Amino acid sequence: MRDQLKPETGQPPAVPAQRRPPPGGADLNDGEESDGVAGQVAERLAYLDAATRRINSALDLASTLRNLCRVLVPALADAAVVHLREPLPNVERDPGCPTRLRIHHSHGTRLGRRSGAGPSTPVPPDGALCRAMLSRDPVEPAVLGTNADARIRPLLRELYGSRTAGRLAAGTSVLALPLRGRKAVLGLLVLIRRPPKGAAGGVGGPGPTGLAEPVDGPAPAAGPSGAGDPADGRGHGRFGPADTATASHLATQAGLAVDTALRYSREWEIADELQRSMLPTHLPQPHGVRLAHRYLPGERGAQVGGDWYDAVPLPGNRVALIVGDVMGHSLTSAAIMGQLRTSAQTLAALDLPPHEVLYHLDEQAQRLGREQHLATCVYAVYDPIANRVVLANAGHVPPVLVQPDGRADLLDLPSGAPIGVGGIDFSSVELPAPPGSALLLFTDGLVETRRRPISTGLELLRARLATSHRHSPEHLCQDALRILPPGDRGDDIALLAASFDGIPAEDVAHWYLQPRHETPGRARRLAAHTLRRWGLEHLTESTELMVSELVTNAVQHATRPVTLSLVRTSRLRCEVGDDSPLLPRRRRAAPDEERGRGLQIVARCADRWGATRLGAGKVVWFEQRLP
Repeated sequence: MRDQLKPETGQPPAVPAQRRPPPGGADLNDGEESDGVAGQVAERLAYLDAATRRINSALDLASTLRNLCRVLVPALADAAVVHLREPLPNVERDPGCPTRLRIHHSHGTRLGRRSGAGPSTPVPPDGALCRAMLSRDPVEPAVLGTNADARIRPLLRELYGSRTAGRLAAGTSVLALPLRGRKAVLGLLVLIRRPPKGAAGGVGGPGPTGLAEPVDGPAPAAGPSGAGDPADGRGHGRFGPADTATASHLATQAGLAVDTALRYSREWEIADELQRSMLPTHLPQPHGVRLAHRYLPGERGAQVGGDWYDAVPLPGNRVALIVGDVMGHSLTSAAIMGQLRTSAQTLAALDLPPHEVLYHLDEQAQRLGREQHLATCVYAVYDPIANRVVLANAGHVPPVLVQPDGRADLLDLPSGAPIGVGGIDFSSVELPAPPGSALLLFTDGLVETRRRPISTGLELLRARLATSHRHSPEHLCQDALRILPPGDRGDDIALLAASFDGIPAEDVAHWYLQPRHETPGRARRLAAHTLRRWGLEHLTESTELMVSELVTNAVQHATRPVTLSLVRTSRLRCEVGDDSPLLPRRRRAAPDEERGRGLQIVARCADRWGATRLGAGKVVWFEQRLP
């Protein structure tokens, strides 16, 4: 809501005294003159009302300045130039007089566009420009070429340079008004009236007493008016006292409107930064799958949304793919999104089935505050070794699966209910995902717009991806975004594309080993035999050593068969799993201790290693680079 304007000391009223009807003691024979003055006052008040409403009708800076100039030109002036401080200030404090100004909008003139001052104009600390902006009163209007020229000429020289200021025609009337926010001086508004047609010496009479009410459409275009050439034939003449008071009132309104626009922009940027900070800056690139993502915020006027995406590496070279959308647009939606994304990461790391992940997310959403928070989500797990993908859906738009032959299908998944409803069962669907296929997960902002129903958008997306001959994840994202109609978006959009390459079966070895004392020796022999078959004899010694240490530790804690896996991609990855939930920890062993050095050896020999707790046990893994 805009601030209510209060009269300030020394500030002339919007409707000056000389524009008010004469006092009651006036001669009654002057009734016609009184009616004329009253009509002029009513007309000016109507203009001020309409102009104020239009200036305050937008929340972004560009629209606010554009509306300001349109209500001023041609109703009050022939040209208007808005200078704002550079850089735009923090409106929460008063930084004092600006040190530089930049033209942010002009109407009816190109004044200052061709000056040699560069992209911004310096403000001398003791100059006329600084005094004009710090003054509580507007600079008295002056007509160039008259005795009042000395009041405004120094200011014009500082703004536009001596050469440009000298080219302004005699008889041009100039009015400079400071733009003040709630706590800071924001800039300067310069209004120009050109000499009337045929005025001798360029000095015109008073401006018009009646002002046209601004309309919603653009103002009539001014004639040719380059810098120093302000003639278009309209010729308002000089600014009278009533014009100066009216312009001062509108400049006050404009300063508050600019202040509001800057505050809104700052709040929007903070909210957008908060939301983006909760999204992944980059995605993992596990072997057997290529990933790409896009995130597009909604239009500037919309609040932040709750769309998110994520990819979580899982044991066995698998990867979890997640896209979700918290209902609503607010900072609360963004905060809920961050909590759900964190919960989804934790649940994915436990290697739970997709429907179990959604079930626990549903429970988590019901515990997030007193209000009900709903979100849609689709969760998929891709296995590049089995070439399968398992999906579960919680009220989300269906993903698109692109087959190797180019056929694109909207997956018919059990839609379920949104997360947060409670008491709903979710189910998983397993589908083949052969090498060369691709999967696109997205939010409804991609397929649903103000003028297009979601069903039409889904069919457009499916048809668009079916005609794409390139299934790389980047191209999938680009092709998907091409279905968006031109114009602003009312909702944010999240995309997650995955191209499935798979891992050949000959590059994978997997064993189940009974937890016995001789198992570490057998694991060493199996690993050495596999490495010789793959031609990786140079890694045999280090791999045998690390496999022996991990299997020995697993046998000590396992009650069920131990798993041993070797996968060859651009790296050699080894995984050892058991049913004990206790994760191993590196520790410094004392000189006389016989245990506690296994992980020290693994950390020294491997390029990367780690441990992951699963729903029923854990997996300890290490990787080595291949030549």
